[in-house]
Amino acid sequence: MSAPGGQGPEVRVWGESDVLVVSAPLPGVLRVRLFPEARANALGFPRMPVKQSFALRPDLPGGVTLNAAELDDDLLVIGGGLSLRLDRVSGAWRVSTGSGSTERVLVSALGWSGEAPTQRPALDAERFNLRRTRLNLDAPDGAMYLGFGERVGPLDKRGLHLTFWNTDCFPHHTETDPLYVSVPFTTVLQDGRAHGVFVDESWRMEVDVARAHPTELRWASSGPELDVYVLAGPRPADVLRRYADLTGYAPMPPLWALGAAQSRWGYRTADDLRAVIQGYRDRGLPLDSVYVDIDYMDAYKVWTVSGANFPDLRAFVKEAGAQGVKLVPIVDPGVKLEAGYDVYEEAARGDHLVRTARGDVLVGEVWPDPAVFPDFTRPEVVAWWAGRHKFFADAGIQGQWNDMNEPACFSLRQPRETEGKTLPYDARHGTRTHLEVHNAYANGMSEASRVGYAKFSPNVRPWVLTRAGYAGIQRHATVWTGDNTATWSHLALSLPMIQGLGLSGIPFAAADVGGFAGDTTGELLARWYQAAVGYAFLRNHAALGTADQEPWRFGEAVTDVIRAALDLRYRLLPHLYTLAQGATRTALPVMRPLALHWPADEDAAREDTQYLLGEGLLVAPVLRAGHRRRLVYLPAGRWAAVFNLSQFGPVYAGGQHVVADAPLDTLPLYLRAGTALPITEPAPHTTSARWARLSWLVHADRAGFVGQLFEDAGDGPAGGRLTRLVGERQGTRLTIRRDAEGDIGTFEQRETMHVLGLGHVRAVQGAASFAYEDGVLRLTLPARWQTVTLDLDEDDEEPGEVDALPVD
Repeated sequence: MSAPGGQGPEVRVWGESDVLVVSAPLPGVLRVRLFPEARANALGFPRMPVKQSFALRPDLPGGVTLNAAELDDDLLVIGGGLSLRLDRVSGAWRVSTGSGSTERVLVSALGWSGEAPTQRPALDAERFNLRRTRLNLDAPDGAMYLGFGERVGPLDKRGLHLTFWNTDCFPHHTETDPLYVSVPFTTVLQDGRAHGVFVDESWRMEVDVARAHPTELRWASSGPELDVYVLAGPRPADVLRRYADLTGYAPMPPLWALGAAQSRWGYRTADDLRAVIQGYRDRGLPLDSVYVDIDYMDAYKVWTVSGANFPDLRAFVKEAGAQGVKLVPIVDPGVKLEAGYDVYEEAARGDHLVRTARGDVLVGEVWPDPAVFPDFTRPEVVAWWAGRHKFFADAGIQGQWNDMNEPACFSLRQPRETEGKTLPYDARHGTRTHLEVHNAYANGMSEASRVGYAKFSPNVRPWVLTRAGYAGIQRHATVWTGDNTATWSHLALSLPMIQGLGLSGIPFAAADVGGFAGDTTGELLARWYQAAVGYAFLRNHAALGTADQEPWRFGEAVTDVIRAALDLRYRLLPHLYTLAQGATRTALPVMRPLALHWPADEDAAREDTQYLLGEGLLVAPVLRAGHRRRLVYLPAGRWAAVFNLSQFGPVYAGGQHVVADAPLDTLPLYLRAGTALPITEPAPHTTSARWARLSWLVHADRAGFVGQLFEDAGDGPAGGRLTRLVGERQGTRLTIRRDAEGDIGTFEQRETMHVLGLGHVRAVQGAASFAYEDGVLRLTLPARWQTVTLDLDEDDEEPGEVDALPVD
């Protein structure tokens, strides 16, 4: 092999047929581009073309300088805190942190190769030239593999074979693979430490996660190269941050999108939606948005409205807005091929459409029939589609729901073999084939939505929801998990799916509450609303022809339980909104698996029937029919039972399982010692994220506690105030301090505090009033307070602590 020495932005190594290029785009990130058989497949050998990535953020900095040195048969490349050692004889390589006795190998490549096209079932390999570019990595015993995008199954995907090919599944099942979102990025946990592997290939790809070969992670791509990023830890949070540094951070959602939403395929008219809104208001149920499916369009033509169903869309949006409710319409990428239809005529005239391998416009069928498909890989098409959003902006709409964007296609006018209900492998997106573009198709569509709202509604914070996506989709849209089913298994499945998306760099994700396909029941719907208290957004959605599942459809007792769950959601909005703002800076998801914060605790790392909101609030919903108690795992720390945020129970030592009694009206919640949680009062709908009624729920530990609160207008441009609440204990004195950065103007805010974990309180300075009863100190705080001081007894002991025995 040949290679340059010395320093530079990249190191390129080549042999008779292969090329390997090493660079460090960011500190703690090493990139290894592998080109097997490059001499036969690249005209510029050994210089490889510049990669046009769908995933990387466009403003990525220039990179880190590398140092290269030859060590006998090895080449050592160092940069950004990582090193790569390449065996120039065999081509094997490994990436490490540290050196000498502190060296820790993160990734060890056992081999990489390019194979000739091979026959695959039901597909003509010669026709589609299905290259198999392979990379085999070491998968040590005990290593866990989290993420990989939208997946069923447990959090740890070890032992599974996964396919990256976005697929319209209706309905999907608990064993279905692939689904709608392909993110070839995994966080690897081993011995309590984490690192990441991101293979930036939008081509159809598969990964065998130590299934066929129990000690290997085997990647196989249909493309000519494998573009591998190794991300250093050592914590899972560090890996997520580095991944977001590469692919971008999610934008801040508007507050209203975190409130309750009602949707159904079957709400056809403005009167249907009026009845839904009235149904919520009459029963005292909070509601912030209604979603409208394909029936609002004229003959399923995108960017149109049926005059019969919605005679005055703008007037309806204004009417609903007066009741605190936003309208979120669906948008599909399929454009009806119809002479005189302006969207089609513009697309055809501007040459904005996907074509066949022969050069004709590709014609298929989705809801419109016949249908053609915009080519979102080209900037001019993204700009054109963004321009269509003026239609929504003029009507006062502030968000939308991008569906069918795998892209889904039910049939083709020019028959070609396809994989699933989509476009054929050889369809053309400019100079690229669909085999390469398919997984990233939704990224361009959602990018166009965000560009459109930025242009036509610059003073609102748009809400863009997508069913499909590839790595980097978090820059443009929020993800929901697609067409799930009204079954208990899908309720349970929603938690690891959402947590897995969070570990794939998508911090805002949720599942349809109640289930989309099939008929839900009152008990299932009630438990689903409880489980969804910590979803990044909360939408009840059902399919055409299924039983009605609005919250009041199952009798007053069920309605009362759902009302309590929604009230709990709205009480938690200050905390959820703060987590959302944190995600835009740290990439930490709103709903978090225990593995994110306790990776060295195997019980915590494998737990996927409960979740965290932040680091200190644990949510343990009931996920099985008829159950009125459940087993809960509490990781390290001390945890106070705060069921429904109103029933203050005992304090448990962590590192054990406990049994939670949970009748139908109860959601088990636990607050970790050292945590301060901002909450508010229930409301019919959101207004702004400047909370007029604010309360802090605090569980103090021996050292004190800490909490955060982000406040702003709830919409519009970035800005706001971040408040940090800190309790510091020295001896028998606990000093509580409130520090704030930023400005949100003056407004009247009534603030209270409820403190658990204290013994007898002898005196309080700085509060307007206080009371201590049943182990809870309740403080009423004066306006614009800064400091409160508590004097405690010397033998202060946390009351009510229970060291429950571990449960087998």
